[in-house]
Amino acid sequence: MHSKFITAALLGVLASSSALAAGPAAKDSADLAAFKASFSDKNQATVDRLEQSEAQRLCTQDAQRPLKPAQRKQIEQQAAATVRYPADGNYLGDWKEGEKVAQNGRGLQSSDPKGTPAGGNCYACHALDKKEIAFGNIGPSLQQYGKLRGGPTPEILKYTWAKIYNSHAFQACSTMPRFGAAGILTEKQMQDVMALLLAPDSPVNQ
Repeated sequence: MHSKFITAALLGVLASSSALAAGPAAKDSADLAAFKASFSDKNQATVDRLEQSEAQRLCTQDAQRPLKPAQRKQIEQQAAATVRYPADGNYLGDWKEGEKVAQNGRGLQSSDPKGTPAGGNCYACHALDKKEIAFGNIGPSLQQYGKLRGGPTPEILKYTWAKIYNSHAFQACSTMPRFGAAGILTEKQMQDVMALLLAPDSPVNQ
């Protein structure tokens, strides 16, 4: 390990120790400083991820201090304001490319060189194509997503896009990645995933 990182980590530990007598708030702050000092930028994994937005800070505290309804509503409204719909007005791309995005778990990791496109890793949380037997269940099954909703109507197109772009617009402390708002997927990739979910000939809707 590089000496500057060792030094930073040691300083963080010392700061945490000296903060014990100053009370819980000071200790929490020192612990956070020590935690941040143990990380460094590497390829696509950058330390700016350690900086929480106000919504993330509130949601982190939610387990111990549940948010008030007004706070949840504010988070959802702010998230909804971040949604940017397709510039060309076209929501659906190529479902075959969307399946590749859904299967791809690469991206934003320290092993990924800068410029490497990220995947959606959708199967980590959802069932989609019935032929795929490896999938997670953190999120609901998306099998027959479009078929069950009556196809790609204007309302469903807009709702689904916004859900993928920033899920916090619908659930304040959602664990679903903010694929558009966080810049994880490109607009083209999102259009392809939309097609996977909504195109009548997609395996998701068979």
